[in-house]
Amino acid sequence: MKRQQFPWKKEYQFVEPGITAEGVRIYPFEPAFPIDVSFLTASGHSLVRMNRHEFFEVIYIFSGNTKIQVRSRCFELRKDDVVVIGPDIYHRLLHPPHAEVRLISLNFQREVIRGGDADGEDGMYLSPFLCQGPQFPHVISGKVNLSHEVLDLILRVHRELPAHTALQRLAVKTYMKGVLLLLLRHFASHLGTREAVDRKQRHVQRLQPLFQHLDRHYAEHIEVADAAHLCAMSSSHFMRFFKQTIGQSFRAYLSSFRIAKAQSMLSNGDASIADVSQLVGFCSQSYFGETFRYLAGTTPRAYRQRFCAKA
Repeated sequence: MKRQQFPWKKEYQFVEPGITAEGVRIYPFEPAFPIDVSFLTASGHSLVRMNRHEFFEVIYIFSGNTKIQVRSRCFELRKDDVVVIGPDIYHRLLHPPHAEVRLISLNFQREVIRGGDADGEDGMYLSPFLCQGPQFPHVISGKVNLSHEVLDLILRVHRELPAHTALQRLAVKTYMKGVLLLLLRHFASHLGTREAVDRKQRHVQRLQPLFQHLDRHYAEHIEVADAAHLCAMSSSHFMRFFKQTIGQSFRAYLSSFRIAKAQSMLSNGDASIADVSQLVGFCSQSYFGETFRYLAGTTPRAYRQRFCAKA
């Protein structure tokens, strides 16, 4: 298929609005059959925050070079590389500011694959996602033929969607099991234990009181000590725990969250830049501008003008 035949859409507008204060991404699946293939274009000028999700994701780099941060680790990504991201793993793509990257993302919930026996054969298909330990490699090089086989099966899934008939759903499940079998064989020697995965999920749960607080009070002054108190930890332990669990410091996470809110206000509202700065918790407009430029790759004014020009 030629590039222009794919339904490309902007990554930021599609992904960022679906990320909650705790960094959980909600995907707009069809409830009856939760699987989708998205075709996304992106550059570093639009910030997508560190996020995690309950669904399973396979990303194919269609064109361009970029990076992905998975917790505190970064992986270089080139054309034809494949990335595998399991549930509840904080990650984000870090795109170059002046180059366009195109990616194809396969997203699905486990019920698309699993039958009644969660620990049986169907559960085994999902083990490359469910058993991703701290050193899991995540990336399959585009130099390996496997990446092209994965892309072919993803596009076959796409052509069957939306799967309204029993035959279409059977076709999707068949192609999906082909993808998952390829991934299972490739990552067989890298699978961690479920105990390690369960421990990771417990760590995320310990931060829930803080995420709930951020959702309501992100515009207020929040010290590390305040965040630590919400999680019943000392400040020093909290800072180590947060970075190990999320992949970035609490202050960096808070800044990213506030700038993401600012991007939404600048592109969807009429508030002045000075007002936006205060509404997202910056006491200084100059510091807001510096932080915005560092994270979004452009100034707040240029960012708003770019979105107004597209309106």
